[in-house]
Amino acid sequence: MLPRYGLFAYQDMQLGGTMKLILRRDQKSTGMLSKTITFLLDVRADLSEDERANVAKYKLADTVLYEKMTMTDRGSGLLGVASRLAFKAANISITVGDLAQGKRIDCKDIIEMVAIEEQVREAAHTFKTVLEAAARFGGEEAIEIS
Repeated sequence: MLPRYGLFAYQDMQLGGTMKLILRRDQKSTGMLSKTITFLLDVRADLSEDERANVAKYKLADTVLYEKMTMTDRGSGLLGVASRLAFKAANISITVGDLAQGKRIDCKDIIEMVAIEEQVREAAHTFKTVLEAAARFGGEEAIEIS
């Protein structure tokens, strides 16, 4: 089976930069007797050197762009630690660093994969906006309002 790729470019007309979001969809079968299909989504952003420099300069690598679930009650004591570890193992999250380096996400079905893909696209668009703002620090911008 040939891998399927998706390429989405977010163009900044004023700065001339393009961040590319690269999505790759695949699947794998697991189990010997009862075959289970797991759907795989690889996500990666192709960043320019300036964009990478701004990620480092503004310490954006740990910024969460997508999180499947959020923990409302962190708990306390040993039980709280155990529940946080279990939550972290079951949760899916994507940070700026994950997007820059690439990350593989295992999905239980196609519907979950498509939902995550849409959220990642939206998050990448927001991330591009943040990178554009970071690139403009130290300068001036004139906006015509009519």
